[in-house]
Amino acid sequence: MSVTRAVTMGCGHYLPVRVVENAEFEATLDTSDQWIRERTGIERRHFAAEGELTSDLAIKAAFAALENAGLTGADIDGIVLATATPDETFPSTATKVQTAIGMTGGYAFDVQAVCAGFIYAMTTANALIVSGQAKTIMVIGAETFSRIMDWSDRATCVLFGDGAGAVILRAAEGDGTAADRGVLSTDLNSDGQFHDLLYVDGGPSSTGTAGVLRMEGREVFRHAVHKLAASGETALERAGLSAADVDWIVPHQANLRIIRKTAEKMGVGMDRVVVTVQDHGNTSAASIPLALSVAAASGQIARGDLLLMEAIGGGLAWGAATLRW
Repeated sequence: MSVTRAVTMGCGHYLPVRVVENAEFEATLDTSDQWIRERTGIERRHFAAEGELTSDLAIKAAFAALENAGLTGADIDGIVLATATPDETFPSTATKVQTAIGMTGGYAFDVQAVCAGFIYAMTTANALIVSGQAKTIMVIGAETFSRIMDWSDRATCVLFGDGAGAVILRAAEGDGTAADRGVLSTDLNSDGQFHDLLYVDGGPSSTGTAGVLRMEGREVFRHAVHKLAASGETALERAGLSAADVDWIVPHQANLRIIRKTAEKMGVGMDRVVVTVQDHGNTSAASIPLALSVAAASGQIARGDLLLMEAIGGGLAWGAATLRW
């Protein structure tokens, strides 16, 4: 049976120029490079320059994805941009990207599910393509988390970085089997009772300020491993697949220990997991598209590979998606 699939046409990413090594935190915090590496796997991260906005990062990633796909902005029908750090309360950061790339029609909007944002955005884009409301959609994850850090909190401020990644999806005909290229299945979840485990203590309606990030790290870790593995298994089951079929898990790059424990729980070896957390830190909604772009550019991911993407963030919100590259 012929079906419409949302197939990847290209991807790209951008990282700010400034690289912050773990040792840089030693001057202001009771921490060390060894402490950070042992507990998180992070070695360095990138911070946006003064005046460099989330939209700036997203635009550069968008142009990189267009070049990789051999397309122009005029070929894009829609932009779905995942971010928890928009330039402004409104309008959407996506509309800035729309203008910058020369996309004069269609639509552009943001989604907000924090670190799970890219999975939510890809699920949304897939639904728009499958329902015939767009032919070609750019899905972007872009963040400047360095703007919402409490620099006195060593448990959180060493974890996060800035960056952006973009993936272009286009409608194509498939046979309706798991051998098709494109998005094969998705799984979205949230549970607001866990709000206090990971949140930002500000906002337009509450404090009138941006606020800073607050996190109960141990509790987030505990929830992350169970929920990511369960969501990944659900997404695979919906596609008629199992963990044995997966070529690469592309997880949210939050913490190496979470990545390892989740892979172990799913019975997947680390030799089948894409890991970039050591170089990027936790870039929230940008982490999966960043990892995808880096892995594709290096040849680690090849056409036809089956990918399982999974992420969890504040809300708590979490989800997974299967994608044949």
